[in-house]
Amino acid sequence: MKEYKMDTVRRSTLSQLVLEQIVQLLMNGQLKPGDKLPAEMNLMEQFDVSRPVLREALSSLETLEIITRRPRGGTFVNEKVGSNPFKVMLALSINNVPAVIEARMSLELGLVTIAAEKITDDKLELLKETIDSIQANPEGDYGQLDKEFHRIIAQSANNPVVEGMIESLLISHEKTDSLIPYREPDVTVEHHLAIYEALKNRDPYEAFKQMYKHLSFVRAKLLDSIERE
Repeated sequence: MKEYKMDTVRRSTLSQLVLEQIVQLLMNGQLKPGDKLPAEMNLMEQFDVSRPVLREALSSLETLEIITRRPRGGTFVNEKVGSNPFKVMLALSINNVPAVIEARMSLELGLVTIAAEKITDDKLELLKETIDSIQANPEGDYGQLDKEFHRIIAQSANNPVVEGMIESLLISHEKTDSLIPYREPDVTVEHHLAIYEALKNRDPYEAFKQMYKHLSFVRAKLLDSIERE
């Protein structure tokens, strides 16, 4: 069995430290795209953690598409992980909520200005449908509609270079969305409509302004929630 040189995880940071250790193995070249990880029992011994802790870390890595777990086949590092550093950086900071929301803001503010120049009428129609659906069912769990709204805008930038950034953006959206303590559908609809109108008018300056207003509101709500814990 191959032995990796790593620090033993001994304190109660649990799965996050295991995740960081595995990412570090990728960064220093001990693990490479396509490599098969040792069996769970071996990893538990090397990291000195329990099976639930290890599985939580592996689940997070799989969500980030850094590894793939194959039934009865083992766990493998994805071949494309080396070409998508954004997911690796996100993996290292996924529990640093202020950093995640700021990263999301930096990506979305750039993407929305490009989208204002490139968005098609079809995409605008899809955007409006997400807003209408939230209005029609304000008491529902509209997290997926919110995510779809932001996904459409990001993809409307139509730039293959930032494709990996968009995937990370959606992962960070899920992370921040899961931490929102309460919903305010009227505010969401108001903000989304303002962004939609700016995009419809092909106005990148107004689109930036309205997206900043929206994401600043989300950031303030999240940070306030964290401070109250």
